[in-house]
Amino acid sequence: MTVGSEEDLQGLMRIGRIVGLTIKAMQEALRPGITTAELDAIGAAFLAKHGARSAPQLMYNFPGATCISINDEAAHGIPGDRKVQPGDLVNIDVSAELDGYFADSGASIPVPPVSEENQRLCNATMAALERALDAVTAGKRINVIGRAVEIEAQRSGFNIIRELGGHGIGRRLHEEPRNVPNYFTKRASQPLVEGMVLTIEPFLTPGVGRVITAPDGWTLRTPHGAPSAQYEHTIVITKGKPLLLTAV
Repeated sequence: MTVGSEEDLQGLMRIGRIVGLTIKAMQEALRPGITTAELDAIGAAFLAKHGARSAPQLMYNFPGATCISINDEAAHGIPGDRKVQPGDLVNIDVSAELDGYFADSGASIPVPPVSEENQRLCNATMAALERALDAVTAGKRINVIGRAVEIEAQRSGFNIIRELGGHGIGRRLHEEPRNVPNYFTKRASQPLVEGMVLTIEPFLTPGVGRVITAPDGWTLRTPHGAPSAQYEHTIVITKGKPLLLTAV
């Protein structure tokens, strides 16, 4: 969507903050021995406390309030009885709706003891997100995002999971543009317009840059067991620095 009024902006800011705080609450509870279902219940309770609804459940009947993906699971991991282990790399992805507005955010959290590879991967993915956020401003084209992520991935020696990217958001979880690539392509030539709402979410891995769908029909994982990391914010495009709706 494109922000058309102060009411739009305030609605987006409210749900963006709730989503960001939900991830924070889940991150604070993350520890070895907790199950992903228990972690998801913490997120669900936090959303409910603030009157928000899980967007994956609302839009797609996803079997969890949040997506929790571990190690080689890049996205859409289903909460269940799996216990978090020391050294795991846990991705928490929260998207939610309040009063007709949607926001989406995610973060990969390494569980101690943190391996050097996982720390490097997280640092590189966070840097890719920051570089992309620095690149976006009204009047540029969407492919500046992919160029920025690609530069950071190449610099750090990791691969981009090319099938996964950002998207438009606002009044629905997924809006136009349906795909915001994390690699440079001339096809992503749509101009960034002031007030445009979208997500930026680089996915990096030391493995091959693609994913396969697990037998559960939801979980996307790397094909050879390599870890993956993702960091995501919902933003509003401005004439200067973007407004980060999900930052807390």
